[in-house]
Amino acid sequence: MKNNLQNNKALEKKIDWQIIKKELREKLGNDIFESWIKKIELVEEFHNYVLFSVSTRFIRDWIVSRYLDQILQTIKAYKKDLVRIEFIIKNNKDEDNSHTDVATQNSIESNKDNISFIKDSYLQYNRIDPNKNFKNFITGESNKLAFEASKKVSKDIAHYNPLYLYGGVGMGKTHLLNAIGLELKEKSKVMFISAERFMYQFVKSIKSNEMVKFKEYFRNTDILLIDDIQFMNGKEAMQEEFFHTFNALLDKNSQIIISADRPPNKLSRIQERIKSRFSGGLVVDIQNPDFELRYKIIKSKTEELKLSYSNQVVISEEIQKFLSTEIKTSIRELVGALNRIVSFTRIYNKVPNLSEIKIVLKDLLNLTKNTVDIDTIQTVVCKFYKISKNEMLSPRRSRYLVRPRQTAIYLAKMLTSKSLPEIGRSFSNRDHTTVIHSVKTIERLRKEDSELNINIDSLKNKILYNQENEV
Repeated sequence: MKNNLQNNKALEKKIDWQIIKKELREKLGNDIFESWIKKIELVEEFHNYVLFSVSTRFIRDWIVSRYLDQILQTIKAYKKDLVRIEFIIKNNKDEDNSHTDVATQNSIESNKDNISFIKDSYLQYNRIDPNKNFKNFITGESNKLAFEASKKVSKDIAHYNPLYLYGGVGMGKTHLLNAIGLELKEKSKVMFISAERFMYQFVKSIKSNEMVKFKEYFRNTDILLIDDIQFMNGKEAMQEEFFHTFNALLDKNSQIIISADRPPNKLSRIQERIKSRFSGGLVVDIQNPDFELRYKIIKSKTEELKLSYSNQVVISEEIQKFLSTEIKTSIRELVGALNRIVSFTRIYNKVPNLSEIKIVLKDLLNLTKNTVDIDTIQTVVCKFYKISKNEMLSPRRSRYLVRPRQTAIYLAKMLTSKSLPEIGRSFSNRDHTTVIHSVKTIERLRKEDSELNINIDSLKNKILYNQENEV
């Protein structure tokens, strides 16, 4: 019997990347395929993940931020055991392995790293990224204190304990946590995990009756980095375990670094004693970047692009200053705007002028003035479809409710920077796979149903520009 099982595993079918690429071409369209997906090469397939290579970091970051979910879902349709994707940067012009990005070694030799990860994690959002370090973190008045505190912790463990960093979306909190982990992983046992993943592992450990292993994972570490602690709201039993883990680590002088989108006293549905522990260390605010910092970031990213594309992409001083002046919401949106301009340049073989840039970045430029939140999207969609918000958020699957719900989810994905799990939570704690399904359904229907397409454009205008007459 054992021999048969072993033989079945040995004969397990490998994915055919060429077939998957054809399917991705149909799903994403020829332009996207030729610009991005075509550049991906299959390196190796492991038991539960696939290793791909691309030629530059920019291509990798663009693919990961925009198409990773579609690629993973397409692959899983052929082989369900594959649960994550990893990329390495490989310069195809050079055969010398020394030109391969540092990420190659970290991906292939991850078992040798002194970093602890919970096994069988669905997607390793918490993997330490070698490209997010202190050297490439650009500082200004708004983030200098957070940067200095993070460097201090990296040299003098438990000097500030815990170190609590908070700020809005896309301000560099995760970058700093990652940089701390990189600095300390050679000499200390480091665990870097999101609060959401902590919750997932906690529930999984209870169901599988492995709480002893769970405690060992988290209490036998030297450095614990937890990202987005605000998602640990509710779940009293899980907070109880976290509180005792927190105290156990402090007792053994382990360093704890936490990030959140708000200060400790503003955390909702978190135990008072936990908030008190957070406040007992060093609490640092990362504020919105001022013009000087935004301009420094744009200059730095532009120089990186010149190196990546051999000066084929030229962003003028006028455009750099325009982006730095107009996009104030977050650093992530600022870099995203620059990426859009580069994509435009490469697709049309020309650098857009200022008028064209205003069209390309129309939604981003308005978002800086009218911050879009999911609650607003739900309200506008409910009013348009003449349903109540309670009906939209209910578990009912009636057709007259499903389409408005999917539309609102689609618009939340398009018009906000919220992650898939965050969007799911805003729709009565629906799973992120429901969000993916809703987005894909609306994307498909927009191609088939012209009336729906017009309605969504009208809703989008209403949400972004408050154009009452559009809806």
